[in-house]
Amino acid sequence: MQTNETKGMLLGFVGVLLFSLTLPFTRIAVAELSPYFVTFGRAALSGACALLMFAYTRPKLPTRSQLLRLGVMALGVVYGFPLFVSFAMQTLPSAHGGIVLGVLPLATAAVGALRFKERPSLAFWGVALVGSLLVISYAALNGSGGLVHEDWLLFFAVASAAIGYCEGGKLSEEMSSVDVISWALVLTLPINILLTLVYLDFDVKAVSTSAWVAFIYVGMISMYIGFFFWYRGIALGGIARVGQVQLLQPFLTLAGAYLLLGEAITAMNVGFALCVLAVVVLGKRTRAK
Repeated sequence: MQTNETKGMLLGFVGVLLFSLTLPFTRIAVAELSPYFVTFGRAALSGACALLMFAYTRPKLPTRSQLLRLGVMALGVVYGFPLFVSFAMQTLPSAHGGIVLGVLPLATAAVGALRFKERPSLAFWGVALVGSLLVISYAALNGSGGLVHEDWLLFFAVASAAIGYCEGGKLSEEMSSVDVISWALVLTLPINILLTLVYLDFDVKAVSTSAWVAFIYVGMISMYIGFFFWYRGIALGGIARVGQVQLLQPFLTLAGAYLLLGEAITAMNVGFALCVLAVVVLGKRTRAK
């Protein structure tokens, strides 16, 4: 069991590392592309790749119950999270968005406890709460000026992602993590292609290379490949336990924002990052029933 938990934590970390660049790349993309095009276009791109993979792997068809859960998952991670984030990143710095999304581990654990009766221990809830408070305190001390309107979009994004992560993680216990995200994308592909064409109302040649690269990243990595690692990690280590790794994501996003957008990294950033690392270690050691 401990071996599975360790593997789950490592795989979850790789997924989080890939996801951590979503906000910087989304901000680059929506600077020239509409949030609707980015949302549906990235899903269409990854859905086409999933369809090609299915032509090779030929997986079993999902059961009726699995189809319903795939639909719930798609609402969360294919539509809700990307759309809310795309609108928020039109005006908010990606570093700010990354910090607000730091509450996602607690939301994921709460949804997992309510939906799947995973019942984390009190020690786990304490660690998760401390970690989330650290992230919220960072946002306040870093001069964000409190919550703004766009932060509510990010909170809706958090709720969407938490639901999608939990449903996908549980489905990964019944089918491979690759099939889970692939089915969600393939089943919604016709809708996504149609809406992508609807919002393709701009001169493609006028869009910069950097915006297209950012769009491809959020379509291929954020929407597809990252979930391979994330869902498999959840299946091995549990929703509550592996969800703790998400506490690192805001600080990885800060690093990505610095490298891609030139947003500054301060001593405060490093100090809080070290504190969050300590929380993640403690979270791994707490027992989840």
